[in-house]
Parts: sequence; structure tokens; C-alpha cells
Amino acid sequence: MSLRDWLINRWLDEHETNAEEIENLLALADRDLHDAQATELSVDWRFNIAYNAALQLAGTALAASGYRIVRSGPHHHRTIQSLLHTIGADDNTVRLLDRFRKKRNVAEYDVVGTISEQEAAEMLELARSLRQQIYDWLYQNHPTLLSGE
Repeated sequence: MSLRDWLINRWLDEHETNAEEIENLLALADRDLHDAQATELSVDWRFNIAYNAALQLAGTALAASGYRIVRSGPHHHRTIQSLLHTIGADDNTVRLLDRFRKKRNVAEYDVVGTISEQEAAEMLELARSLRQQIYDWLYQNHPTLLSGE
């Protein structure tokens, strides 16, 4: 299934982006990558912030590709899955991020203390890696969307 199929299924809307929007989206992710390191925050919250950075980055790749996720249904899941179609992320990365999505949902809505220090560190490292992958992909495929990075 392609992003065009997602558009037909109404999981996406077409979206025209520009360098300013991409710069702002990357800045939001960078802010979250920084804040996810704040040791005075709970491990659950640091994990959540790092997850948010990764989700923001996946949305950045979608915007650069000319789309945005429709906010109904499983939009976090679809945003993560879109990485397969935008930057060509490997299955292991997407599976890990999706596993962390489920873990985040439990920590956010159901049970406190379900995130370990190791999981928070893994989520942060995954988000950092994704940041570099997205930047490299933008540089290779959409250099006009990178303004002064």
C-alpha cells in the first residue's frame, strides 16, 4: 500500500509545505529531544517527550512528501507506519516505534511507573536516530525545504 492508497482511503490529506514549516517542525522535535533529557522529570514523562519528538519527525517527513495524517482513527499508528513510505525506514525501526507507542499509551492513560530508565533511554536514542535519518532524507530528496540547517 502506498501513500496514494492512504489518500484514497482518506487516511491522509494532501498538504503543501515550505521551508519555514519544515524548520518549525524540526525545531519542535529538537526542543522535545532536549527536554527528554531533563532528569528532574519522571521517567514516564521523559519517555513520552522523546516519543513525541519521534512522532513529530514522522509528521515532518509526511509534510515534506505532500501529506498530513487525518486526525481521526489511529493517527499515531498511521504516522509511524508512514515512515515506511516516506523515508523508507526499515521494518525494525517502525516496529520498535510502534511498540513504544503502545507502551506510551499505557503510561499516559492507564498505569504510572510502567516505563523503565532503559526504555526511556532507548526511546530517546530512537528519536535521535530518526532525527538524523529525516534530516539526511530531506537533504537528499527535498533540499529546498532545508533553510539554513
